Amino acid sequence: MKLNIALLAGDGIGPEVIDQAVKVSDAVAAKFGHEISWTPALTGAAAIDAVGEPYPDETHDICVAADAVLFGAIGHPRFDNDPSAKVRPEQGLLKMRQKLGLFANVRPTFTFPSLIDKSPLKKDRIEGTDLVFLRELTGGIYFGKRGREDNDNTAYDTCTYTRSEVERLARKGFEMAQQRNKKLCCVDKANVLETSRLWRETVQKLEKEYPDVEVSYEFVDATAMRLVQWPNSYDVLITENLFGDILTDEASVISGSMGLMPSASLGEKTSLFEPIHGSYPQAAGKDIANPLATVLSAAMMFETAFGLQDEADAIRAVVNKSLAEGVVTEDLAEGGKAYKTSEVGDWLAANI
Repeated sequence: MKLNIALLAGDGIGPEVIDQAVKVSDAVAAKFGHEISWTPALTGAAAIDAVGEPYPDETHDICVAADAVLFGAIGHPRFDNDPSAKVRPEQGLLKMRQKLGLFANVRPTFTFPSLIDKSPLKKDRIEGTDLVFLRELTGGIYFGKRGREDNDNTAYDTCTYTRSEVERLARKGFEMAQQRNKKLCCVDKANVLETSRLWRETVQKLEKEYPDVEVSYEFVDATAMRLVQWPNSYDVLITENLFGDILTDEASVISGSMGLMPSASLGEKTSLFEPIHGSYPQAAGKDIANPLATVLSAAMMFETAFGLQDEADAIRAVVNKSLAEGVVTEDLAEGGKAYKTSEVGDWLAANI
């Protein structure tokens, strides 16, 4: 099979971890008889520096023409520390999601047998955790009307959702639950927010179409608590943009490191695959960043975008092997040998 993949390395450690995912993907392609065509494109601070725009039209055209997009990370501290900056790297991420119609962010959370004791949570709390968040990605407060008034002394951000936006995300959640353990949890704040009441009533109307799925409804604050108490009680969780952003980062520590969790953003025109961590600029250029989340994102890409299950399983197997044998970067080494980012990538590719 010929695979046409757009490659958006982005900022900070993005290029370094993306390089390792490319090594592993090329090794899998060679093993299973596929041909990958990689097309690099600029985004984030790198794109601002080059052309003054965090998501240039040329990058968008490359993404639309691709079968899938593999993405690194966006962000740079020089923008974070400048509240007056008119153009920011993160604007490129929001623009990309909107223009590509990336409305459903899939964030799995699972544990690795060899790392079960590295989690900040007790083993008996997290063992067997295998849940998926489905976060709505193109609506809500991040895309609502915002501004300042009263001589800049008052600021506002507006959260808006349409029924159709909620329904398309919820249907994805129901379908995903049907393929898993047939449990769906709708996370909202329906006791306070009108948008959450729209979410809840929309999901309730869909329930009758999926009688095999057990549906529950929880307020976001209760879910935040239960995630650290009984994460293995969840299967598929659906929620809006802001809640999902916060809860998925909370859930990521269950595995023991944010450097381990992959994600996918499913869209109308293409799908994008990326690690859940940020650009980690303090580590950029030092060859110390954990590439496994990006490598596992490539596994999700093979599985979800191309339907290549064996290839995805091969990547996951070699990642588990690297963890079990201690071929890991410094964040997981704990006194043992700390491998460089590039060394982990080479080892994974060689062991494919």
